[in-house]
Formats: sequence, structure tokens, C-alpha cells
Amino acid sequence: MNQYVIIGNGVAAAGCIEGIRTRDKSGSITVVSKENHPVYCRPLISYYLEGKTDLERINYRGEDFYKTNKCDVLYDKTANMLDPSHNTVSLSDGVTLHYTSLCVAAGSSPFIPRFKGIENVKNKFSFITLNDALQIEKSITNKSKVLIIGAGLIGLKCAEGLHDRVEKITVCDLSDMILSSILDKDTSPIIENHLKEIGIELLLSDSVDYFENSKAIMKSKKAVDFDVLITAVGVRPNTSLVLDANGEVDRGILVDEHMKTSLDNVYSAGDCTEGYDASSDRRRVLALLPNAYMQGFTAGVNMAGGCQVFDRAIPMNSIGLFGYHIMTAGSYISDNSSDITNIQLQHASAKKFFVKDGLLKGYIFINETDKAGIFTSLIREKTPLDSIDFELLKKMPTFAAFSEKIRRKQFGSVV
Repeated sequence: MNQYVIIGNGVAAAGCIEGIRTRDKSGSITVVSKENHPVYCRPLISYYLEGKTDLERINYRGEDFYKTNKCDVLYDKTANMLDPSHNTVSLSDGVTLHYTSLCVAAGSSPFIPRFKGIENVKNKFSFITLNDALQIEKSITNKSKVLIIGAGLIGLKCAEGLHDRVEKITVCDLSDMILSSILDKDTSPIIENHLKEIGIELLLSDSVDYFENSKAIMKSKKAVDFDVLITAVGVRPNTSLVLDANGEVDRGILVDEHMKTSLDNVYSAGDCTEGYDASSDRRRVLALLPNAYMQGFTAGVNMAGGCQVFDRAIPMNSIGLFGYHIMTAGSYISDNSSDITNIQLQHASAKKFFVKDGLLKGYIFINETDKAGIFTSLIREKTPLDSIDFELLKKMPTFAAFSEKIRRKQFGSVV
């Protein structure tokens, strides 16, 4: 009987379990979970803080998921050492697991800069896990002053979750714009202006120089009083298990289109991996929930003897933020080779397309997200723009912009 081991218990692990069970109904599956929760949807932790969901609805699968799929879950455990020559992995409690095939779906960990004096800050948290959200919730009151370091997705989603529950929120970032990983100089100000209007204090091109207990002295010399600190500077893929076993690692664990690592019988999926980005034709860490699931599912199928390929991953984001809806996809290239249309700062909306070599490479939409999937498909399928009526499509997303042949191939329809 095959013995499958999955390191991690997030969305990629859930995909891996379901992928395995499409091919092997009886092999044993052991999941090693650092957290003490069943698999949950990480993007929902801000909605939990906001009171829009609860601990039951945040779960990614039903309560019988592991039982139905005949899985053993080892909670509050981590993997310390991988020995691919003997097909074993050693755990934090001293147990050694043998495997036929193994998937590393270990996710990522928050990067916390070494600010002077941060060790004296009492209430300091990251915002990556459900446990983080639960600890933050216990520490806040309606009089709390919260300082968030990092104006990216994690920091601003945390701000959204806390906005109606605390007295004041200050967000700082060394960058001169917010959401710099998904927006650009044309689109970031739309969200920035909105945040200021609803009372979020933004300190851009600035960060903490040092802490004096519950006071942050900024590089600009401004002093910020707070009683809860959130560090949301960024994350780093958890690659050490494979790296220490002499597997190939760059920014993430390197995998091929089958999610196979350089180690025999070892696969990887999710935020810890570095795979192929179809929009840029290069390897990238694509830390996104849909990609994590598909990578995990692909790994699971192949671990169980199948032959599945996942080679059309692209960066994608679809988020709500303080009532605004942001959708982005693909890769952004220099403005010299981009095609900008319908930038409407005064109406709090924008559409921006990035075109190069006759192909749509990426887009940014704010409050203009109708039928965005059409544009995502153009990027993923690398559809030549001269084969469609792209000008019509930019003005009015419609299948009429495509030939009958393309409609059948990409959308399964001639409508």
C-alpha cells in the first residue's frame, strides 16, 4: 500500500489530498500540520476580524473532509528533516514517517525586520494565520491605536478587518505608494485617496527607525503612539526542508510542470514553491489560493501514479478592500510598452491593460471588473490580439469580439 505524506495543511494540501484520491482510494495519507486547525481559507481571516464570517464558515472544506478522504492529521507538528535516500521525514516530536511519495506544502512565514527596540513591544503580531487573527482579537478594544508596518495586501486587509473595531489605524511603508505589488503609479492613488477619506492614516516613504515601548519613532522623526503593532512587511517561502536535503531551491522550492522537485519521490505545492508563470515566461513564486490548490491537486495526481500538468499559472488577485473591488492578473511591463485606457481617478475606477508583442500580458481593474475572466483567458491562452477585436473588448467585454473558432476553443460557446 502506498504511503503518502503531506507537509502542511493549507489549501495546497487539500488539493493534494483530493488529487491523490482521484487515483488511489486506499493508500494511507498523513498530513503534518503546524497549526491546530483544519484547513481553512486564509484570505478570510480579515473577514473574521471584521465579523463577516466565523470559525465554522472560514473552513475550506467540511468537517468530515479528512475522514471522508481517509487522512490522518498530526496537529501541532512540524517536519524537521527530510531524508530522500531512505524516503523518511523526521518530525518535531521525534517521530519518523516513511513515505512512498511526499509533498512539501509548507507555505510561507512572515518576515519581521529587526527594528531596534521591537523586543520591548508588548502587543506585536503578524497577520498570516488564523491564530494571528485570534490573538489580535484578544488584544484590541474600541480605544486601541494600531500601527501596521506594511501597506501591501496583508497589511491593508488587516486594516480593513480592524477598521470599525479600534479607535485609530496608522499604516506605514517604505514605498511611496500602497499595494505596490499589484498596483502601479496610475492606479494606487485611487485606493490611497479612498483610505484617507475613511480615516486611515498613511505614512508612505517612511518606516520605523526604532521603538520606545509603545511609541514608534519614524525615519521621518515623526512619533506614532500605538498599543497594538502589526508587522506585515512580507513573507518568505518555507524552503528549508528541501534545501537541507540538497534539493534545488531559489526563492522558492523549484518544481516542474508536474510539481516534481529535484528530489526523488518529493513534490511541492503552494506558497513555498517556485513554478512557471505563463504570463512572463519565467519562474516565479505565485502565492495565490487558486494556484496553490491546482499545484496541490496536480502534485497529488502525480504522486499517485497519474500524469497531470499545471503549466498555465499566472499571477491573479481579486479582492474587496473597504468597499472597492480590485482585480489584477498577469505581469506588468514598463509603461513604454503598455496600453492605458479608461483611467478615471475622479470616478474611483480604472482599467489598465499591459500589452507587449501583440499579446495581453496583464491588467489592473478597479471597480470595473465585469467579465474580467475574458481578459484573464487572453493572458493565459496567449491569444494574439490581432485575431480579435481588442478595441471593442476594452470598451465592452463581449464574446462578440472573438471569432467563432476562438469562442469554441476558449469558452466552449459560439454565443
